Amino acid sequence: MTQHAAHNLTRRGFFASTGAAAFTVASSPASASVAAGSASDFKYEVVRTIDEWYTQLGEQSYAVMREGFTEARKSSPLWEETRAGTYHCKGCDLHNYDASFKVILDKGWVFFEHSQSDSVLTAIDGPVPEYGAMAEDAAFTEVHCRRCGSHLGHLLIIEGAMLHCINGASLDFRPEAA
Repeated sequence: MTQHAAHNLTRRGFFASTGAAAFTVASSPASASVAAGSASDFKYEVVRTIDEWYTQLGEQSYAVMREGFTEARKSSPLWEETRAGTYHCKGCDLHNYDASFKVILDKGWVFFEHSQSDSVLTAIDGPVPEYGAMAEDAAFTEVHCRRCGSHLGHLLIIEGAMLHCINGASLDFRPEAA
């Protein structure tokens, strides 16, 4: 865990503390590359060493994408980005989301109604008592990039809609050419 990562609020902790955890479903922070492969023989197309990931991503994106932490609310300018364009995984450049499915909410993270076809995988994470108000059998659904296994965010029910709640630190935005 990086120094800054230890101070970041996890999205699970945020939603557990606001009571929304009962409506959410996300996966294991430290095991992003293990979670999807542990139940099968799934192999990611992009595999790097820890040092290679850290060098490519930098401290904050590494903490989010490889250790499963959540960026601070409103810390990424992408949460309020309104231009047409595409969102790509910062770890492997896979086109994960399109601006046409983006939903702007004053929550401080990037929300989408849908991902691009075959661009994300999900993993299940069990309850963690230190996050508070979670039933013993509660679970979260965490979203990972299909190509490199990097943690992108979570699937959550927000204001009655199932949305992809994604960390801006895990994405590169490419505006549509004018």
